[in-house]
Amino acid sequence: MSLLKTIDTDPSFAPHRSGPLPERLVSGDPAFMTWPQDIARGEMIHTGVWEATPGETRSIKGETFEFCHILAGTVEITPEGGEPVVYKAGDSFVMKPGFVGVWKTIETVRKIYVIVK
Repeated sequence: MSLLKTIDTDPSFAPHRSGPLPERLVSGDPAFMTWPQDIARGEMIHTGVWEATPGETRSIKGETFEFCHILAGTVEITPEGGEPVVYKAGDSFVMKPGFVGVWKTIETVRKIYVIVK
């Protein structure tokens, strides 16, 4: 097993398709596609590519830490009680444990994610 993992930003295998939980949907009808590419440390660390179509959902991280690097598209993230922040292709950010806010996909977004549970 190699300890070096390259993330394929345009994977050729079929994605896992899903949508937001009904209680987290704010507006629109976003669809999600996930291409998981690596799991490590006994399911604690997940890495892959995720894509979402336009819409708004509540993001609640709980104990989860998530690093995101935007490959394409535009999102606006508004932390609860805070000001909106826009991220577009080339931008990176972290949502730390305890983060609560609204994730608004303005233009279909594709990102690399690293989630630590």
